[in-house]
Amino acid sequence: MVGWEAFFITTKQITLVELAKNGDEDAFYQLIEQEQHKLYRMAYVYVQNENDAVEVFQQTIIRAYEGLPQLKEPHFFSTWLTRIIINCCKTYIAKRKVVHLVEPHTLEDVNSTSPSYIEEELDLWQALCQLEEKYKTVLLLRFYQDYSVKQISTILQCPEGTVKTHIRRGLQTLRQQLKGAYVDEWVQSAERSH
Repeated sequence: MVGWEAFFITTKQITLVELAKNGDEDAFYQLIEQEQHKLYRMAYVYVQNENDAVEVFQQTIIRAYEGLPQLKEPHFFSTWLTRIIINCCKTYIAKRKVVHLVEPHTLEDVNSTSPSYIEEELDLWQALCQLEEKYKTVLLLRFYQDYSVKQISTILQCPEGTVKTHIRRGLQTLRQQLKGAYVDEWVQSAERSH
């Protein structure tokens, strides 16, 4: 039995993956439609502007479509897609070598946001963007995409201990960069949740 590691994929999704692997384009598009918001958001967080995020998203879809016949385990379709988009983002960034910060409140619908909250989020976001890639990736997956340590380990294909270490060191670096009380609260809650 495949446990929660498969990210709670449904029987219908497994069927769609199997159909897509056998060339059913409609099944593939249904799967992508289910994942598109998560994928686009991940791309946007990495490349930090809408046009680039759309381009990376499109590259991801092309790679996924071309590589789908080689996917051995349908249960890990979502994990596999997340890994593809992370790799596409890293490749895109490496080619561009230009990073623009984006305001975190543009990533979500924020109806009533106080100026101090936005300022705190921007400080945190700027510090996060300055982290080494390995720390930024695990923190984005853990706290912006809400993946567990085990799921991140699967996505990045590295040991859980490495993921935990990267989370801990990333949070320590954030704490050093940002000395405000709101950061300590965020880091402490983040540390308790993993």
